[in-house]
Amino acid sequence: MSTQLPVINLMGPTASGKTALACELYEQGGFELISVDSALVFKDMDIGTAKPTQAEQAQYPHHLIDIISPCEVYSAAEFVSDASCLIDEIHARGKTPILVGGTMLYFKALLEGLADHLPNADYDIRRAIEAKGDTQGWDTVYAELCAVDPKAGEKFKPSDKQRIIRALEVYQLTGKPISQLQAEQPKNLPYRYNFHNFALMPDRAELHQRIAKRLDIMWEIGFLHEVVSLMEKYDLSPEMPSMRCVGYRQVLDFLQKGDTSRESLQEMQDKALFATRQLAKRQYTWLRSLQEAHQFQTYLTIKQAQEDLRNRYR
Repeated sequence: MSTQLPVINLMGPTASGKTALACELYEQGGFELISVDSALVFKDMDIGTAKPTQAEQAQYPHHLIDIISPCEVYSAAEFVSDASCLIDEIHARGKTPILVGGTMLYFKALLEGLADHLPNADYDIRRAIEAKGDTQGWDTVYAELCAVDPKAGEKFKPSDKQRIIRALEVYQLTGKPISQLQAEQPKNLPYRYNFHNFALMPDRAELHQRIAKRLDIMWEIGFLHEVVSLMEKYDLSPEMPSMRCVGYRQVLDFLQKGDTSRESLQEMQDKALFATRQLAKRQYTWLRSLQEAHQFQTYLTIKQAQEDLRNRYR
């Protein structure tokens, strides 16, 4: 008989309905929820992150929500450490953890281990790479990556800006290709866990409609004013991970420019919508990549997922 402890991973792109699905499972009893969301860790960032309300959190408690300020940094390594401790504590209470969210890097790190010998982010180097991409074109930056790390160049596309930045950043800091460092990293697989992987992957057109509707609601209930309040409370800058979250990045840029005309407001909202759709696209790409290495059950609709998971864990 296997001694591996069960861990339910419930993944999906933004606005796919995964949180509601996890809460429904929670109601069946015997579960605890762990958030896998790099935006929900930040305090006072509620509306733009679609964070469960205080009432919802009271009814459906989530671990790893509201744990740091928007000025702080929370790494994938910290997530793995915190989540592993929580998983063990939840099992010790005789319950099963449900990890729910859309930060696929966190899921990948938990499933596969981390290249923990890679250097931390260097924001000066990152800004320089971004500036080169903006002025000389990302094809030029991509070509630079291919020259120093051909294997990474094969894996990435010129449009994978964040991955290209990270790869060049690591090379500049270490003098070694990130592909080499990752290959040298022993996989610290958490063998004591038996991961049950599920993913909500709705039709793109339907998801885009859900994203647009949710953003409309965010604007109506005060997303813009939330960022104003954040700027008053914290010393924020565009380079902070919190302000690189979709929506917040566009609102902060809008507010810092000082042009609050109706046209500029609409342009900012359009940019936020586009950025959120691009996030969903990246999440689909991550999910497909994870599916190649791990056993998955995927669902096109929330109803399909509800029926299957209800039967599995009743």
